[in-house]
Amino acid sequence: MLLPGGGLGMNSTMDDMNLIQAQRHVVVEEIDLENGLGDDDPSFASTPSIIGGQLREPSAEVQDENKQMGMASQLPNDDQEMSRAQTTKRKKKVVKRWREEWADTYKWAYVDVKEGTARIFCSVCKEYGRKHRRNPYGNEGSRNMQMSALEEHNNSLLHKEALRLQTASKDKLVVDKPIYVKAIMSKTAGSIVQAALKRDPHEAEFIQCIQEAVHALERVIAKNSHYVNIMERLLEPERMIVFRVPWVDDRGETHVNRGFRVHFNQALGPCRGGIRFHPTMNLSIAKFLGFEQTLKNALSPYKLGGAAGGSDFDPKGKSDNEIMRFCQSFMNEIFRYFGPDKDLPSEEMGVGIREMGFLFGQYRRLAGHFQGSFTGPRIFWTGSSLRTEATAYGLVFFAQLILAEMNKDIKGLRCVVSGFGKIALHVLEKLVAVGAIPITVSDSKGYLVDEDGFDYMKISFLRDLKSQQRSLRDYSKTYARSKYYDEAKPWNERCDVAFPCGSQNEIDQADAINLVNSGCRILIEGSNMPCTPEAVDILKKANILIAPAMAAGSGGVVAGEIELNHECSVMHWSPEDFESKLQEAMKQTFHRALKAANDFGYQKESPEALLHGSVISAFLAIAQAMTDQGCV
Repeated sequence: MLLPGGGLGMNSTMDDMNLIQAQRHVVVEEIDLENGLGDDDPSFASTPSIIGGQLREPSAEVQDENKQMGMASQLPNDDQEMSRAQTTKRKKKVVKRWREEWADTYKWAYVDVKEGTARIFCSVCKEYGRKHRRNPYGNEGSRNMQMSALEEHNNSLLHKEALRLQTASKDKLVVDKPIYVKAIMSKTAGSIVQAALKRDPHEAEFIQCIQEAVHALERVIAKNSHYVNIMERLLEPERMIVFRVPWVDDRGETHVNRGFRVHFNQALGPCRGGIRFHPTMNLSIAKFLGFEQTLKNALSPYKLGGAAGGSDFDPKGKSDNEIMRFCQSFMNEIFRYFGPDKDLPSEEMGVGIREMGFLFGQYRRLAGHFQGSFTGPRIFWTGSSLRTEATAYGLVFFAQLILAEMNKDIKGLRCVVSGFGKIALHVLEKLVAVGAIPITVSDSKGYLVDEDGFDYMKISFLRDLKSQQRSLRDYSKTYARSKYYDEAKPWNERCDVAFPCGSQNEIDQADAINLVNSGCRILIEGSNMPCTPEAVDILKKANILIAPAMAAGSGGVVAGEIELNHECSVMHWSPEDFESKLQEAMKQTFHRALKAANDFGYQKESPEALLHGSVISAFLAIAQAMTDQGCV
């Protein structure tokens, strides 16, 4: 019945499953995806609905069904049971047809079976939530007809709700996961970790990188207790900036994200570090990245301080104008901390040439001068031509240096690569150039393996897939000898060298066991801290040599300094000259790490040699500068 206020009277079983509102001639339905409309509600088939604020009578098919149900109540028991079964079967057909029509109308949704139950899934997220709202007429009426399918999806309440549920699920997993505390032999070194745990108990990523660094420095601290005080000061960033980033999307709606910038240490020079745009970005990750960058810069031939930052903004699915407005808002707050003698930002996850260009443009406008203090956009105007490739090429050069020490060549070796970003694709490119056989790439949904190995034509096809925002699954439709594995990682593929280029902690304990069983002998870290502490322990016990990201990934630091060099501003480097300088810098970093490891009793054949030697060399350089400059 209709209530006096013009609403619709509903029984208690319908309250949670078929909420219908009439507002501004628009229907907004709330769908319970656990049960679905009609699965367990006897009144589903006969409930009238409202469109445009008016009642719509049940269809003839529904009325016939109601009559049959009424007649069934007068039949004998056996006949009643048979009639109920037929009615239930017909009702499920109605629900199925309704769902299929709905999914066909809205291309950003599809019907699939999950655990034996039909669900409505989000086509982009591949997720279903318990309750999603949908608006049959679009959030903006006829405006949606002018939007692309992807834009319509991203602005739909279905997608937003799916992302919210997915993010909440991931956040819950992170909060509930206990911090793994390594056993450290030295009580003095252990006290440093305990102090950090007491001060920042919820910053899991930062605590993890502290533990790895302290573990590597145990012998250094044992020789000189003065370094305990230096380490305690080093682990507290010089400056942490957390700020609000408001921005307006293309629909005129206001959003707010959180921005971060951590100046970790400037004892060796002005800060330099990446800017990351990713939904999981938080202060713990910013501190962890800043600490890793501090050690990486100290280990490189160019002495610089370390910094990192970014925002929990997700650039995926956003238009160029939306990303521009966000970058400008981000720079409005942080520009005062940037400059050639202050902070030198660079690209990181989610931030590429486009984002760096927008950031630099707003910085130039606010600062009132043209300072070449941003790496990335300058390659289009002046200077180095291989900035994007530098980090990836450096990883391959570092692998060659390790193999040369073993009297081996990289040519013909099977290489497993994770990730599908610019670093991973350039690693594939360089591996092909030096004669290796790269066989995998991966994304957040699974991984692709090509048993014949990738070549330049296949890599070009992969780039097209990425630029068109298509799935890696489409690759296997073109190349028959390839296969895409859903919800899996590439570490169980037979290989000689592994290049994790995805994100932090992508290799867990099970993945490390798979790597050992697959025959891997060398792991080159392309991303910062790609292995969990448990995974590192397993790899060490299996004598797999680990090249840490602070050493192997320092190619980006080298390229950035070449870009900022005055000579670079007035001339263009040829690819050959650039690679020659990059190789020389990587060679210096490699030998510096090996020398530091040897000085403290680690043999170069040891799987810990490069891992510990890199930290020791970087720390000693920073500690000397901090000692010389006093308590500042």
